[in-house]
Amino acid sequence: MAVEHHAERRHDDPPHQDRLGDERVDHRFKALPPDAEGLTVAALAAERRSLFTGGFTTPVLALSAESVEHNLALLETYSERHGLAFAPHGKTSMSPQLFDRQVARGAWGITAAVPHQARVYRAFGVRRIFLANELVDAAALRWLAAELDRDPGFRFLCYVDSVRGVELMDEALRDAGATRPVDVVVELGAGEGARTGARTEADCAAVADAVAAVTTLRLAGVAGYEGEVPSPDTGRVGAYLRRLTALAARFDGEGRFGGAEGSAGPGGPEEIVISAGGSAWFDTVAEVFGEIPALSRPVLKLLRSGAYVSHDNGHYRRVTPFNRIPEEGSLQPAFRLWAQVVSRPSPGQAFVNAGKRDAPYDIDLPEPQAVRDARTGEIRPATGITVTGLSDQHGWLATEPGADLEVGDWVGMGLSHPCTTFDKWQLIPLVEADGTVTDFIRTFF
Repeated sequence: MAVEHHAERRHDDPPHQDRLGDERVDHRFKALPPDAEGLTVAALAAERRSLFTGGFTTPVLALSAESVEHNLALLETYSERHGLAFAPHGKTSMSPQLFDRQVARGAWGITAAVPHQARVYRAFGVRRIFLANELVDAAALRWLAAELDRDPGFRFLCYVDSVRGVELMDEALRDAGATRPVDVVVELGAGEGARTGARTEADCAAVADAVAAVTTLRLAGVAGYEGEVPSPDTGRVGAYLRRLTALAARFDGEGRFGGAEGSAGPGGPEEIVISAGGSAWFDTVAEVFGEIPALSRPVLKLLRSGAYVSHDNGHYRRVTPFNRIPEEGSLQPAFRLWAQVVSRPSPGQAFVNAGKRDAPYDIDLPEPQAVRDARTGEIRPATGITVTGLSDQHGWLATEPGADLEVGDWVGMGLSHPCTTFDKWQLIPLVEADGTVTDFIRTFF
C-alpha cells in the first residue's frame, strides 16, 4: 500500500509569510538600503530594486532565485523517483520561508539538531520534526511534552543511543506529566571514532530494551548518519547502511516497533522509520533503502539532506552525489557575496570590505567569480583574482599582472559551506539573474 508522506498545513496555522513580511527594515539587517528604513520587508520586496543600483550597501549576500527553485525541484523529483520521504535538515538555513517551500515541494517534515531549532520550526507551523540527536535536556523535554499535548497533529521523532539517555528522557517526561509518548529511533553509530550512536547492534538492542521498559517513549525505528563513516567510500558507506537496514528488519522480526496495533499516534498510518542521509551520500542511501525487504508495517524511508537548497561553490560542489550520478541532474550554487574594493595598495594586492563576519571560512575561502565595474556597471569574469585570507571585515585579494581591478569595483564571490553562510545573515536578498531583488529570506539562528 502506498503511503502519503507530504506534510499538510492546517487552516489555523499562522500566516508565516505575512508575519515575516510585516517586519520593519532597520539597522538590524546588514546591507539593506538606508533609504528603506521603516519600510516593511514586504514593501521593500515589492519595489523590486536592483541589487547593484537600488541602494544596497556592501558587503551584501545574494541568493539566486532561479538556482534555489532549481535545487528544490531537483531533490523533490529525486526523492520521488527513489521512493524516499524527505525531511531536509533545517539547520542549514534556519529559514521558515525555505521550510515552507520545501514542504510545498513534498517534504515530509524538517530535521533539527537542537531544541532551539525545533522551537523555531513550531513557531512557524512545521507539523513534523525529526530531531537527529538524543534529547536529554529536561527543560526542552518539558516544552516538547506540552507541545505534543497542545497539538494532536504534531509528529516528533528523535534519536536515542544510550540506556542513560532513555532514563533521562523518561524521568523528565514523567515529571512533565506527558500524556503522549515520544517516538524515538535507535541511532546506530557509523563506526569506532565516528560521532554519536550506539556502536554495536547489541548496544542498540540494549537501548531498545530500555525504551520498551518505559511508557513515556515508543520505539518507531532506527536511524544513523553515513557521513561519519571512517574513510568513507561507496563500499564502506553502503556496508554501514546495510547494517542499519538489517537492524530495522531484526527489530521488526522481534516485534519491537510501534506497540499495540494502531497505536502509532498522529501523522499517518503506523510505520517503521528508517532514516539516514546527509548531502554527500544520498545516492548510496537511495540504493540501499531501495533494497529494504517488506516488513510488518509500511516503511518510512526518510532522507535528511539539507545543504542542497543553496548548494555551494566549494565543499558540496566537490562531494555532491550528482558528481557520481550526472544522469540524475545537478545542483546549482545559489550564493554570491558581493563586496567592494576599498584599497588597492599595490599591483599585486587589493582589499574588499567583506571578511569573517560575512563569509564562511571553515572549509574553503571565498572564490572570486565576477567583477562589476564601478565606472560602467559592466560585469566581467574575475580573472587573475584570488582570495588569500580573511580578516574580520576585510578580504585579502591577490591580483595577477593584468588583473583589471580598482577601488570602487564590486567583486562577486562564490562561497563554500551553506550552513556557515546562512548563519552570518539575518535577511538575505533573493535575486533574479538580472539583479532584481524579489524577496528577502529571513533566518533564525
